[in-house]
Amino acid sequence: MDVRVLDLRYFVAVAEELSFTRAAVERLFVSQPALSKQIRQLETSLRTRLFDRDRRAVRLTAAGEELLPRARAIIEQWDAARRAVVEVGTTTLTVGFQTRIGRGLIPSVTARMGAELPDWRLHFRQVSWADSTAGLGGGDVDVAIAWLPVPDHGDFAWRVVSTEERWVALPLRHRLAEADVVPFGELLDEPFIALPATAGELRDFWLATAHRERPAKVAAEAATSDETFEAVASGLGVVLLASGSVEPRDDVVYRAVTGLPPSELAVVWRGADRREAVRVFVESCVRCLCA
Repeated sequence: MDVRVLDLRYFVAVAEELSFTRAAVERLFVSQPALSKQIRQLETSLRTRLFDRDRRAVRLTAAGEELLPRARAIIEQWDAARRAVVEVGTTTLTVGFQTRIGRGLIPSVTARMGAELPDWRLHFRQVSWADSTAGLGGGDVDVAIAWLPVPDHGDFAWRVVSTEERWVALPLRHRLAEADVVPFGELLDEPFIALPATAGELRDFWLATAHRERPAKVAAEAATSDETFEAVASGLGVVLLASGSVEPRDDVVYRAVTGLPPSELAVVWRGADRREAVRVFVESCVRCLCA
């Protein structure tokens, strides 16, 4: 059976990290069991082991050492071919997002794209919070409107387009619902709704891990904004969010939080993608939200 390029990407990530966990969470944004399953399927297809594993270490076998440079070359050739085809034949820019964009961005950017590049169209795709690259890492989108931090492996470029204070969403009858503002210290022992573990640094940011003396109490995980607000409304826990992401609901209360630095919304793209449409989109976002 033919091997997919995605399988080779998984193999290279594990080979370079020599850790299934690091490769899954920090490079590929998938679960560790899912990555292990794909590697096993690749080994079955090739009828040989690529890694020696034990509880303390992961090592390439002789077959793995032989495959590694060839896999890198195949991936590089495929990426070059895909870029060339996209540049010639694509007139749709796919925009990834994980939460309601709002902020007047879509009509403003769509109008400017129509004026400067009338043959191009924008397609918006919602991506799970489990992917901290908002779809860029897997090539599902061309650009993304995403909250920082994004994984910084040198593959992505970004421009901050909005800086917003962090607020908290509380169940309707929460003890802090009557407060005008909420000091973050009052939330330290609250159960939190967290992003999936594969969100990595982004999960830590919205749990405010860097500003805690002890780990957050995670009551549940949510992969989308809708799941998050439903979990809060049901009383499972609270969640931090940007002030511009507040969505009026009858069963959730929002309050400003003091004691935390603000959040940053950015337009993000692959650094190697130098298409005119990407440049126009980025500049349109900056002009719209930074004006």
